[in-house]
Amino acid sequence: MNKKLAAALSGGAVLAMALTGCGDDKEEKLDAWAKQVCDDVQPQAKKISDANAAIQEQTSDNSSPEDVQKTDSKAFGDMSAAYKAIGSAVSKAGAPPVDDGEKTKNDAVKELNGISTAYGDLKKQVDDLDTGDQGEFADGLKDIAGELSKISKSGNQALEKLQSGEVGEAMKNQESCKSSTTSPAPSPSGA
Repeated sequence: MNKKLAAALSGGAVLAMALTGCGDDKEEKLDAWAKQVCDDVQPQAKKISDANAAIQEQTSDNSSPEDVQKTDSKAFGDMSAAYKAIGSAVSKAGAPPVDDGEKTKNDAVKELNGISTAYGDLKKQVDDLDTGDQGEFADGLKDIAGELSKISKSGNQALEKLQSGEVGEAMKNQESCKSSTTSPAPSPSGA
């Protein structure tokens, strides 16, 4: 009787070790996925942060409409490229090894690409503003500020979704994700 019990306990221990090993393997795969994404996202997050800082610098009343237009156009172009690159990084990494990983990846890529397109549209709008009429230029910037507010909320939501649950926990453990927080998008210069 003791031999049967010992065999059953031994078999249970082997099963428990196997299950623990599977869990560790999943965790290792998730950490590897998160590291790849975070390492690729970090330079893009810096570009977004730098673009936001450039817009904020240009908000002084002494800036000419031409300088504001040039700064905002470059910043929106940089943000568009950065969000596109983040979407590509997530796509390249593949689905995270979690439940609904493929859906998580696809949703994030779709949203990030949409944000990239929206910033590209803002760049075009800024480029099309008439800098010769300061009142008209200021009104145009106010319209752009409203769009910018919507885009920045959408961008934050897309990143929050990606960084939730098991995926988020794995990403929080990556050094490159710890240092790649983006600041919220400011109003366009002069708005």
